[in-house]
Amino acid sequence: MKIILISNRAEKARTLTLNSWAKGLLSVLLLGIPVAAGTMMGVKIADGRWELLFENSINEMQHEIVVQQSEVDAGRTQANNTLTAMTLKLAEMRARLVRLDALGEHLTQIASLEDGEFDFSSTPGLGGPEEPALFAETNQLSAQNQLAEIFSNLDRQLDSRESQLQILTSMMSDNRLEKEQTVAGRPILKGWMSSKYGMRTDPFHGDQRWHGGVDFAGKEGSAVVAVASGVVTWSGKRSGYGNLVELNHSDGFVTRYAHNETNLVELGTVVKKGQQIARMGSSGRSTGPHVHFEVFKNGRTVDPASYIHKTHR
Repeated sequence: MKIILISNRAEKARTLTLNSWAKGLLSVLLLGIPVAAGTMMGVKIADGRWELLFENSINEMQHEIVVQQSEVDAGRTQANNTLTAMTLKLAEMRARLVRLDALGEHLTQIASLEDGEFDFSSTPGLGGPEEPALFAETNQLSAQNQLAEIFSNLDRQLDSRESQLQILTSMMSDNRLEKEQTVAGRPILKGWMSSKYGMRTDPFHGDQRWHGGVDFAGKEGSAVVAVASGVVTWSGKRSGYGNLVELNHSDGFVTRYAHNETNLVELGTVVKKGQQIARMGSSGRSTGPHVHFEVFKNGRTVDPASYIHKTHR
């Protein structure tokens, strides 16, 4: 290999002859420098990309940590809110149970029921054959299971109390309805019995005549009341009775209230037991202010005395 050197000052060119070692060295210099430069540039670029990728990964991890932390905080807040809500619900259910117990005891006393028939102070008896468990029991329940068990027990107690109260209310309603419909008591609030049922001396003729009711004397204008709930089947004047009110009750009973000063109910009116239906007077065949009271059973007069002194049980 020859290298020809030409100089502007030299009159002729110089020639250099290179042996094999010189050729190798020159080749290394001419080819190695660009390759090394390229390699260094590639490494530099690669380092920059890896650095950017690593930085992005760190940023993503930091963002994920922030998101997870916010989720943890939200979960903790929700758990606290749930626990607070469950605690309030538990307190509310216990307060409700106390009120139901108090109401049940009060109603039991009012209804005069036998001791032990409705006992709101103790847990009702429950039972049944033992059945195999669906799941294996653990030695210790979690807090959530314990709360669920507490709520379940309170639910059962509330259902029991409400069931007893419904039965008790139904019994009292039936008892009240029966009491309303039962013919019992006096047709006046103030006064005294002035004539009994049966044969008596007639106040107008002086001879013995039949008296189909009882008389209650009192102050004119005082209240005349129904001895049982019923429907008004007569309200007006009637021969011998003066102003008369007649009530139709259940079980074939009819009651009459005669010689009134004024009738306060109209035909077809539904009246309640103890309701004022007239004012005491002396209309019709009468010697003074009183109410003539009659009781009919299946169309026949009966002695009102047994119903006047009757108390509903």
